[in-house]
Amino acid sequence: MKIQVSLKNYRRSARKVREIIPVIKGLAVEEALEQLAFIDKAAAYDLKKLLLSGIATAENDFNLSKENLLLSNIMVQEGKTLKRWRARAYGRAAQILKRTCHILLTIEDKKDSMESTTEKNNQDRSQTTETVKRREKRANRNDQKENKEMKKAEEKKAKKIAKPEKEASDNKKPTGEKEEVSSGKVNKK
Repeated sequence: MKIQVSLKNYRRSARKVREIIPVIKGLAVEEALEQLAFIDKAAAYDLKKLLLSGIATAENDFNLSKENLLLSNIMVQEGKTLKRWRARAYGRAAQILKRTCHILLTIEDKKDSMESTTEKNNQDRSQTTETVKRREKRANRNDQKENKEMKKAEEKKAKKIAKPEKEASDNKKPTGEKEEVSSGKVNKK
């Protein structure tokens, strides 16, 4: 069973909250609480409160024990941005962006999460084999195109080589003409 707890319009930037997520994501709830206690960030305190709220919801509404809970997913999305201004020199104004974020925390029962992970792994395997097949087809198509292009290039080179030979043979004199060289001038007879 999945329990989702959300915190909307939290007055911290999503970037600052996302720094904490990799530390606690995928941990058991008790371990995540311990980690949050020792993180020296302002958002860690509020995430801890949100996690405790999710644990209380799981225990009271769904009769799940705290020991079997797992912090399966945390999503932090951008919220509204409050735009303010600050006076600057020469009568100018500089903009101040007061960012907010929305945090969605998902808590799952460990038994359910084990079943869902095996299903996900099977789906991932089938998807990876399909993508490998697609990539191989694409690579074969690209190889065929390259081969065609190389053949065309070789044919062009062969034509270019053949043309100068024909021109050179056209420039040769007929065998009936004779040349006489006298005093540097060529006289044809």
